[in-house]
Amino acid sequence: MKRSIAATLVVGASGVVFGVLSGSLSIAFDGMFSVVDASMTGMALLVSRLIARQTSGRFQLGFWHLEPIVLLFNGGLLSLLSLYAFVNAAGTLLSGGRPLEFGWAIAYAAVIVAICLAMFVIGRRQNREIRSELLALDVKGWAMAGSITAALLVAFVIAALLQGSAYERWTPYVDPAVLAILTLCLIPVPLRTVFDALKDIFLVAPPELDAKARAVAADIVTRHGFREVRTYVAKVGRSRTLEFHFVVPHDHPRQSLADFDRVREEVAEAIGGDPRDRWLTVAFTADPKWVD
Repeated sequence: MKRSIAATLVVGASGVVFGVLSGSLSIAFDGMFSVVDASMTGMALLVSRLIARQTSGRFQLGFWHLEPIVLLFNGGLLSLLSLYAFVNAAGTLLSGGRPLEFGWAIAYAAVIVAICLAMFVIGRRQNREIRSELLALDVKGWAMAGSITAALLVAFVIAALLQGSAYERWTPYVDPAVLAILTLCLIPVPLRTVFDALKDIFLVAPPELDAKARAVAADIVTRHGFREVRTYVAKVGRSRTLEFHFVVPHDHPRQSLADFDRVREEVAEAIGGDPRDRWLTVAFTADPKWVD
């Protein structure tokens, strides 16, 4: 995360400087996108450190709930930035385009593409072990930034080649046109992040996790002769919250705490996953009113 913040600040500062030198709205947008991404990565780093603490006296259920909040804020901000950039690009197109210094623009785009590609590869490789949604979002951000700049590089090279030809009069439209197309393509990405974060915040039960919990519960009921079971699941960031409430018959032959603890072990083993990322509750009662 620290490496990503440093690299993003370099990219953002370069975008602002080269945007002014070249007169490119798309480069300026690229720089602002990187600056926003750097600030969000800093916030993500703070949240990841809190999550590593697991619990505290005030936050006794952990800090997992902060992860989707950061994702929501990040995705929302990037969505608004992309929408603003599209409106600005459309206005520039309607006003006759914008002249551009292609030499500065091509130099900037080539360097930034290399940086984005390197950070994308490094981040994705590290996240194969960490499996953090925050780090995954950071990797996605580098992919988006790299895609933006690569498209800009191609457009600037083509526009530079058109200078001195019969199509030179169209070159002022290249920069705003590319920016408009890119923002339209990019907006769905942060919007998807927003929707996923809202699902976590509102504790929407993930279908796959719900199906797995129901299957595990049904198997336990069949094998141990319980009357019924209720399951409740939710996902918040990397954490999974699962509750199993079993109704035990009054005449059930196994009613010692050791027997029930063995059932808990069976449930935990069947659910799987890292125990540090899981909040598992397995309860037993003989009265069905406690599970309704």
